[in-house]
Amino acid sequence: MKISCRVRGDWFQVHCKDGSDDIRWLGTEALRRYIKLKPPSFIPNREETVHDIRKTVGGAILDPDDQIKDVLDDNDFISIVLETDRNDPKLTQAEIKYVPEQIAGGKLELPDNYLHLDGNSLSTDDLLQLGKGHYKIRLTKESEDKVNDARKMVEDIVKSHQAVYGITTGFGKFASTFIESDKLCELQENLIRSHAAGVGKALTPNKTRMLLALRINVLAKGYSGISLKVLKQLIDAFNASCLPWVPEKGTVGASGDLAPLSHLALGLMGEGQMWSPETGWGEAKYVLETHNLTPIKPQAKEGLALINGTQLITSIGSEALERACIAARQADVVAALTLEVLKGTSRAFDSGVHNLRPHKGQSLVAKRLRSLLHSETYPSEIAQSHRFCNRVQDAYTLRCCPQVHGVVHDTLEFVRGILTTEINSATDNPIVFSERQEIISAGNFHGEYPAKACDYLAIGIHELAAMSERRTERLVNPAYSELPAFLVKEGGLNSGFMIAHCTAAALVSENKTLCHPASVDSLSTSAGTEDHVSMGGFAARKALEVVRNVEKVIAIELLAACQAIEFLRPLKTTIPLEEVIKTVRSVARPWDKDRFMSPDIDAVTKLIREEKIWGAIKTHMDHYNSSQHIETRVYSPTSYTVGPPRLSSAESSGKKRKQGQSDASMLTKNKKK
Repeated sequence: MKISCRVRGDWFQVHCKDGSDDIRWLGTEALRRYIKLKPPSFIPNREETVHDIRKTVGGAILDPDDQIKDVLDDNDFISIVLETDRNDPKLTQAEIKYVPEQIAGGKLELPDNYLHLDGNSLSTDDLLQLGKGHYKIRLTKESEDKVNDARKMVEDIVKSHQAVYGITTGFGKFASTFIESDKLCELQENLIRSHAAGVGKALTPNKTRMLLALRINVLAKGYSGISLKVLKQLIDAFNASCLPWVPEKGTVGASGDLAPLSHLALGLMGEGQMWSPETGWGEAKYVLETHNLTPIKPQAKEGLALINGTQLITSIGSEALERACIAARQADVVAALTLEVLKGTSRAFDSGVHNLRPHKGQSLVAKRLRSLLHSETYPSEIAQSHRFCNRVQDAYTLRCCPQVHGVVHDTLEFVRGILTTEINSATDNPIVFSERQEIISAGNFHGEYPAKACDYLAIGIHELAAMSERRTERLVNPAYSELPAFLVKEGGLNSGFMIAHCTAAALVSENKTLCHPASVDSLSTSAGTEDHVSMGGFAARKALEVVRNVEKVIAIELLAACQAIEFLRPLKTTIPLEEVIKTVRSVARPWDKDRFMSPDIDAVTKLIREEKIWGAIKTHMDHYNSSQHIETRVYSPTSYTVGPPRLSSAESSGKKRKQGQSDASMLTKNKKK
């Protein structure tokens, strides 16, 4: 049994055998390890004792006499407050925002599968899976050869005492300062230490893993001049999940993401803080030693090779992209359910209409909506119930879903193209061309491409939330929905979805500010040498925040649509949409009266992040797409036809058969006469 213990911001994983020891022993053992890992200059307070021990989730204080196994589960997280810290609110806060999460519940099993990197074939989804800890890393043989060739060229330059930027000179404003060969190792170490000047919260383990994996992939291209030995040390650290402390703020996106990548390199040098699932947080030197790993010692060019590139922008941007694509697919499904509940028509999704404006995303969304709302393949009693209503047409947030959702899908595909190119690009400077025996100082480190891509992503995905919030308004407003106000019985006594809709509105408003492009700004740095920068780090971070907000807004709409359909029962919707409702009801029951709503929003947001809503309808959608050739739907006046109400294709076929039988009967009678 293992418990992760926090003492003054450091994490330690304590082995508790069978859990029969008491909580007091656990606190004392964690404190002992905390003191043990401190440097010799650290003199602890002789009166240092444990004040209390609390769970990091919920903040419950644990009884020191309880047995560990009775109150904690394997891989639980606790926070230990020391007696001398009990008056410090920062140190006594048990419920923390950053728990070293890996897989759900904090459990991590190192994978057995390997992903071979060559610097040319990594995808954004591959990067996300590496971040989740699903793969270890190996290099291809071709990549190893390229790395060795480039390194040999760097070593030849050092031996010949040539003045080459980044190898035998200073950096930035000091590019013209020649450095003697006996100082080159110190030069590279100083570069990393001085550039490790970031601030803010630490990246989560998943994000740090993505950052490290992406830097390895770029170095594997063989154009940076790093040695194979150092590159393999990076890979060993990744495979052991030894992850340095990397603050999220401090990069301007040119020359690359210098500050965060310097923190990454600093930890691998054995300096600063590091985390692993076996040790928790501790000094990097001790964490590496625990895993039998040796700190890197960068030689000529290697420090610069470790920190010069756009990997923070691109790794966070890749996570934002993959999550945005998952949210966008399911936003189409949620929109279909809302349209059904609001008794809208699918005629606006007719393929003929969209063939006249054949944007790829627009046609895709229209086809999805047709497949989900197709009443003859999947009979909908709700659609039948308003077949002859007198509504003229639907609101834009229903009728124009293909046009608005569609451009979001197209934008995400455009962003995917940019980021896929970027994650497989050499973004170092200078670039070592071993095959040409030439080193060129250029500007591939500039983050404008991924910065612009992240800004596009934020602007695009935001529209899904803007549409979703307006549809939620139509669901909770009785003037639009013809349902009880805020979708609850005994309105007034109960408030229902009143504030859930306010939350959606607040998130949409927040996104409008976050969508302001970071990449339109630039500030000159490095004494005017770096006079234009991308601000891509902020572009990526806020793009991911926009995606998080979009996921929640869509979840609120989905909850509201599922609640609204309760007032239309016993009528049923189409089979795939009933599956969606069933999936939601597995985590959130209907509202008969007011209850604590945040847990339900969180639960449905999790369904969206895990793509459970898409999974509920995918089989039905695939069946529709493979079997349908002619679009059919029960018609109503909302089809905007002239003359009497039109019949569905099935009804029309039945009428023709009866008419044919009648004509044949009349012909027989005439012949007899």
